[in-house]
Amino acid sequence: MLSSVKAASTRTPLRIVAASRASSSWANVPQGPPDAILGITEAFKADTFSGKVNLGVGAYRDDAGKPYVLPSVRTAEKRLLDKALDKEYAGITGIPSFTKAAATLAYGANSPILENIAITQSISGTGALRIGGAFLERFWPHAKNIYIPTPSWANHGAIFKDSLLNVKQYRYYNKETIGLDIDGLLADIKDAPKNSIFLFHACAHNPTGVDPTPEQWRAISDAVKNNAHFAFFDMAYQGFASGDTDKDAYALRYFVEQGHQVALCQSFAKNMGLYGERVGAFSLLAADKAEKTRIDSQIKILVRPLYSNPPIGGARIASEILNDPELNKQWLAEVKGMADRIISMRDALKDGLAAAGSQKKWDHITSQIGMFCYTGLTPEQVGELATKYSIYGTKDGRISVAGLTSGNVKYVAESIHKVTSK
Repeated sequence: MLSSVKAASTRTPLRIVAASRASSSWANVPQGPPDAILGITEAFKADTFSGKVNLGVGAYRDDAGKPYVLPSVRTAEKRLLDKALDKEYAGITGIPSFTKAAATLAYGANSPILENIAITQSISGTGALRIGGAFLERFWPHAKNIYIPTPSWANHGAIFKDSLLNVKQYRYYNKETIGLDIDGLLADIKDAPKNSIFLFHACAHNPTGVDPTPEQWRAISDAVKNNAHFAFFDMAYQGFASGDTDKDAYALRYFVEQGHQVALCQSFAKNMGLYGERVGAFSLLAADKAEKTRIDSQIKILVRPLYSNPPIGGARIASEILNDPELNKQWLAEVKGMADRIISMRDALKDGLAAAGSQKKWDHITSQIGMFCYTGLTPEQVGELATKYSIYGTKDGRISVAGLTSGNVKYVAESIHKVTSK
């Protein structure tokens, strides 16, 4: 009798648990689609071929294919450790020495508008975009339409949709020329409702690597101004694109010179290799100091319920590098070194394709800039590269040039030739 009672008492909770599981509050949550880049990484890791190549990862790699920590970053870290700093909260808008230096880097040390820049530290470039989206949704006095290029960084659309902006697209990439569709771009700017918001990649367009020329940027500026649009810049690769931080900031600074009241998102993930430190900044150009003060107050109100305060570690590293003249000089040389390696790999890939016997034109490989290259490969050709040659990239034909090394670029070029010569 006792044993049967015990058995019954043990069965009852199980039935209750089973019933509660069947009526879970989250039973209707749908399965989300897999991340495209994560899928590439998983396939790469599962591949047992010793010569496999991952051209999908969006992070810098050295010529041995390994993650690279800049020597200037190591030096800054050691200095900060020796200072034995506390771990107190930063202000809502971050570490002032960092944000001031970030603004100077972006807008220029001699820019007359620096005192009118409202700026906040952010959780890298993604956080900057999210703050910017929230600010525009709350305070942009016109229709909440934001235009992003076709194609654009995959997260742009998601960030602005979650910011409750109306996400639209403008023409950018021409598949036929594997270059910029400048006519389509200008036409879409002119045809958009006045007072629309246009997102521009300041340099090293992700994912295409196709950037406007200075002359084209000037035409874009005129079109934006003539239609009373607002320019919103995303600058994730300053210095990393060309090796020159001033050259890479050309578009932003030109727009400011022409009287545009711009917004800017900065990231220090790529140009300082601070990927996991999440260091960035969001800034807005105000009309005067009084307007700046009001914007600052509202940015704080936005940030407070989002994450309260930004992390201090990476911002302290960036501040140390940006504010110390000797360390800054060292960092600029290291950034140029990274950019030069990317450029040299572009040259090597183009030369390797020619050496392999390819009769196709590959000039776009070297005319594009930055970490990514739109090769022009079809999804089928990308799939064949993966299955037959263990070379992994995204289905749209984008490759991360940082994944090329002096040891694998010949193999990659020969393999691309094989899948494109049929």
